[in-house]
Amino acid sequence: MTPIPETVVPGQPWTALAPMQDVTTLPFMRLLGKYGAPDLLFTEYFRVHGHSRLEQHIVDSINHNGTGRPVFAQLIGESLSDLERTVQTIESEQLPVAGIDLNMGCPAPKVYKKNVGGGLLRQPSKVDEVLGCLRAAVKGRFTVKMRIGFDSDEHFDTILDLIIKHKVDLLSLHARTVKEAYRSEVHYEYIKRAVEHLDCPVLANGNITSVNKAQWVLNETGSAGLMIGRSCIRNPWIFRQLREHFAGKPVFQPTLGDVRVYVEDLVLATSHSGRKDRYHINHMKKFLNFVGLSVDKEGKFLYDMRRAKSKMDLDFICDRHLIDGGRAEQSYPDEPIRGLVARPNCETHSGCTL
Repeated sequence: MTPIPETVVPGQPWTALAPMQDVTTLPFMRLLGKYGAPDLLFTEYFRVHGHSRLEQHIVDSINHNGTGRPVFAQLIGESLSDLERTVQTIESEQLPVAGIDLNMGCPAPKVYKKNVGGGLLRQPSKVDEVLGCLRAAVKGRFTVKMRIGFDSDEHFDTILDLIIKHKVDLLSLHARTVKEAYRSEVHYEYIKRAVEHLDCPVLANGNITSVNKAQWVLNETGSAGLMIGRSCIRNPWIFRQLREHFAGKPVFQPTLGDVRVYVEDLVLATSHSGRKDRYHINHMKKFLNFVGLSVDKEGKFLYDMRRAKSKMDLDFICDRHLIDGGRAEQSYPDEPIRGLVARPNCETHSGCTL
């Protein structure tokens, strides 16, 4: 397995890219490399079942992201023999991963109904089996991403004890239940409890929207670092900003003009030969639903963007809202504008954290 530094900058808290299905792809990892990569990367999850094979696009994101950062390969599944087989395949193919990560947090119903992802949190006995299997199979670092429970915190302390029992090397904790998905407030006190209970590092995850919010979460929880998902779609500079903040340097403040360039980079990153113009623009809306949360308080960009049908439409809308009339020099707000929301059917689930 590839080495992992104490931190990229010694003495600073870790930053990590949250694994997000259909988002943390090879092109998006490369894009973050341009805007400022986090210390640690986590892939989309490899689906593990009786007929599963390593998905090539995820393998490519490990091999060719070009960021120079350590990458963890995430798995989702419950079949012990297939989890063991998948770990052996990753190792036999000598993929340059920093570790193997288990998804115990995905809140998508189509996932947890199969008793994988966040669904595992309903059965501590099954969690015990899966953690034991993977700890035995993984020769290097074994990490876990989880939520505080399925529909309550009933098993939270029991599962923390299992994290200790099976010598997990790092825990990323999204401090909501599976059933809360992304709707509720984040219960950061559970991250503090995990930090105090465990002997491995804990990454805090959930609504880390800005440098100020990140510092508050670190102070509140005592975590070793931060895992960020949706906020780095909205603001791809956030990992750079955090590194500058932790080093006591001036923090880069993007403008709406910078956002216009980012949108064009997103267009290039999400394009491929099999995705025709209208389908490509509809796919782009998954990203722009987050970008638009900081453009204007009336939500006019979001309204117009959601009605774009072509690249020409999108260019006109972006120019009008981001650069025309002197807007290009306006600061892009650190936080999402209160009252604006991404449409549920446009949100993406992440490893399932956002």
